[in-house]
Amino acid sequence: MHSKNRHRPPSSKKRGPARLVIALKFLTASLLLWALIGGFYYLWALTFDLTKIGQMSQRSVIYDRTGALYSLAGGENRQVVPFDQVSNYFVNALISREDARFYEHHGVDPIGIARAAARNLLLGGMRQGGSTITQQLARNSFSLGGHNLHRKLLEAAMAFRIETELSKEKILELYMNRIYFGPGLYGVESASQAYFHVPASKMTLSQGALLAGLIRSPNRLSPFNNLPGAIKQRDVVLNRMQELGLITTKEHQQALQEKIPPPSNRLVNSHNSWAVDAVLHELTQVLPPEKLDGSPLQIMTTIDAGLQQTAEKSVTTRLAEIEKREDFQESHRHHTSSSSSKKSKKKSFSEKLPPLQGAVIAIDNASGGIVAIVGGRDYKTSKYNRATTAERQVGSAAKPFVYEEALRKGMTPESIVNDAELTPAELPEGFKNYDPKNSDGTFGGWRPAREGLIHSRNTMSVRVGLGAGLQNIVTTLEHLGLAENIPPYPAICLGSFESTLKKLATSYTALATGGEKLQTHIIEQVTDADGKILFLATRGRVPVLDPTAARTTTAILTQVLTEGTAKKASSLGLRKPAAGKTGTTDHFNDAWFLGYTQGLTCGVWVGFDQPQTIMRGGYGAELALPIWVDVIESPAANKYPAGAL
Repeated sequence: MHSKNRHRPPSSKKRGPARLVIALKFLTASLLLWALIGGFYYLWALTFDLTKIGQMSQRSVIYDRTGALYSLAGGENRQVVPFDQVSNYFVNALISREDARFYEHHGVDPIGIARAAARNLLLGGMRQGGSTITQQLARNSFSLGGHNLHRKLLEAAMAFRIETELSKEKILELYMNRIYFGPGLYGVESASQAYFHVPASKMTLSQGALLAGLIRSPNRLSPFNNLPGAIKQRDVVLNRMQELGLITTKEHQQALQEKIPPPSNRLVNSHNSWAVDAVLHELTQVLPPEKLDGSPLQIMTTIDAGLQQTAEKSVTTRLAEIEKREDFQESHRHHTSSSSSKKSKKKSFSEKLPPLQGAVIAIDNASGGIVAIVGGRDYKTSKYNRATTAERQVGSAAKPFVYEEALRKGMTPESIVNDAELTPAELPEGFKNYDPKNSDGTFGGWRPAREGLIHSRNTMSVRVGLGAGLQNIVTTLEHLGLAENIPPYPAICLGSFESTLKKLATSYTALATGGEKLQTHIIEQVTDADGKILFLATRGRVPVLDPTAARTTTAILTQVLTEGTAKKASSLGLRKPAAGKTGTTDHFNDAWFLGYTQGLTCGVWVGFDQPQTIMRGGYGAELALPIWVDVIESPAANKYPAGAL
């Protein structure tokens, strides 16, 4: 017997509309939820200051005297450039590599996300990301949180806002200037300069594709470390560009065949030489702190890159040659051993002796600009600047100013001066026992005064100084800026006081110019990011020496190089008219040569950091003069006048 009240399933015709209603309600709720979420994150995105995207740390740029890039200083290694100063090849390579639909989306690319998700699902893991260039710009410009859904949503909202407020071109410009391209390189301009030695505007298709290929793994693929890997990624980018129709088959093949030479593994860094150090030091003296910490600066300097390189190389080479000389080694040959152990090994002098050091400074006689400055033998091992900081006894290098003062007081080059031993009667009270010797241990008779300077005769120089007046000499030396509070002792005539190479070379500019000491400087001009001039060198000149006496002293100093203590200059290669003076201090602790041509004044010092005998017979002409000739006769020095003095 069948029950009339048996349960029957609802009709499928009734279930369909119900399910549709539920689905629509769910979809509506989901859309509303996502709209609320999107609205929340977009409102959050509105709280960020978009102007900060363009605020990128970049280094102040240091230029040499010709306006060519010399070095960078402070901040990240980045040079911001406008969009139109970047090669179109790189722009297209970048879009091909990172965001092929860049011009079709509004910050977030749903198609790109779906494609990346499908590929990751197929291959397993996170093989491909779906971030657009705009999303990457947002992520690189602001701190948006960790790697989670929250950050991705905020990133998407930021990208949407950026696309709303900035043009596509501006977004690309900001992105290209902000991204990292490998060891210490930020932005497309710095990367192009470092890897290819060309500005970003001059990159070829092959170079642009290689640079775009670095973005996802810049340190691992950097051409400095892995050129084959970088080229492999270049080829991937080129293939993608052809696939997208951005380059022709012919361009594709030519770019694949283009050779990319290994970049020299030397980045333009700050603090990479004594010259750069000198620039940065002077910068702190000519600009107030608030200007130094502001926008990046354009620093025009007086550095002559060619002359700087010549001076650095000469110091390194010549000092190594000295250390290999038998007379140098013989001067330092000694052995030590432990008296308590027969097995202890003796150490040769070369193992114990500190490295011989040297310093060079060269000054443009027309402007006072320092064109080269070398503070030691090897900047990598010692950044101490011996040209500007080390105070050493100047020795005979001070004698020209003693003679100039005497010539000012009426002495002539032909005035007769005795080369005999000094007698107590000639000396002032308190110095009756002062008994200087000549370097060769001999004494001569009466001679023309000029020979005392040409041959650096100590006894004659003291007599010349006594005749000029010790206090007068002190006044001249102090006005030259060589030292302060110099005591009026007879020994100052032989350079018994201490000074630096920079001060000494600057003093010699007063002889080179005929009486005016130049205001030496290494910064010519500083401008800010807007081109406003913040500093301009005055190129000052201070009358210090008597013009006639200075010119007469120069005439005598030219004979130092032809028949005097520096007569070996011609055998070292000196061909230009020049004047100069050797300097050697007691016990051969310091070797100097200060000299000048019509266009350049150059000073050289050689010695150990802790004063000790360099070598027996280590005169200035033997140790410092060769470096001076290398600089003065270098091809880089030929651009400076070299007429008669």
